[in-house]
Amino acid sequence: MVSQDVLDVMIGAGDSAKNPAGAEVHYRAGLEAERNGEREQAIGEFRAASNLDDNPEYLFRLAYLLDLMGEEDEAIGIYEQLSKRDCPHVNVLLNLSVLYEDNGEVGKAEKCLKQILETNPTHPRARLFWKDTLASKDMYYDEEQARDRAKQSALLDTPVTDFELSVRARNCLRKMQIRTLGDLLKISEAELLSYKNFGETSLVEIKHMLSSKGLKLGQGVEGGLGRHRKEVYAELAGKASEAVLNKPISVLELSVRARKALSMLGIHTLSDLATRTEAELMGVKNFGQTSLDEIKEKLTDHGLELRQLLV
Repeated sequence: MVSQDVLDVMIGAGDSAKNPAGAEVHYRAGLEAERNGEREQAIGEFRAASNLDDNPEYLFRLAYLLDLMGEEDEAIGIYEQLSKRDCPHVNVLLNLSVLYEDNGEVGKAEKCLKQILETNPTHPRARLFWKDTLASKDMYYDEEQARDRAKQSALLDTPVTDFELSVRARNCLRKMQIRTLGDLLKISEAELLSYKNFGETSLVEIKHMLSSKGLKLGQGVEGGLGRHRKEVYAELAGKASEAVLNKPISVLELSVRARKALSMLGIHTLSDLATRTEAELMGVKNFGQTSLDEIKEKLTDHGLELRQLLV
């Protein structure tokens, strides 16, 4: 990029260097050379004009030709200096936004276009460039970020059997149908402890394993609702009306034991219940096959069923 010292001279940092009449001569010569297709000669004339006078028109023409000749860095430097002046010309901001976008500096491009649209909201080219900038922002591909996501995904897909856990802990996770590290992150401490034969020792063991990888129980839950449950809720919308899904568990008129089990899992509505699996219910202490059959039958009466896991 052109140095600050060079820019200062070009933009008239020293009053003694100013010569408006001489600058005009060079500028006219530059325009003539540009019309004749002699761009390098035109650039030389516009440089000379800019050195003698800080007229923004001279600088703009110089930056414009530099951009056409592939000297983007120097062009950007001049456009940036012009953009800092009071009421910069709209074409300065438009051209600068295009150069920024070409360099992947979408945020800077947006700032230039906003500056135009704040004073002229209906400017057609600015509005068009704004849409293009937003589109390129959505399409931006961050290779490093993509690699990080791939590594994270591979880690979450790792089977829990690959980790050094006790036989009891692994058996409990298997019965709960928690197969991967990602599945484990979607469950809370309270849910784990509610399962049969799962105690504090196994909990501490699992938490220690997760901690060694910078992870913790429940971090795969978004706002208290796991992503997998959100997907299931979307599927339920096609099976029953919202009015049915939002009905309280009390409408099922369950036995005391079944109601207590559902309360332990934080299940309050029919939709909450339909997102659960048989394994999750059977993992609750003092919850047996009789209570399970009771719940399944009552759910059927409302056109619903417990969630089925794909094996």
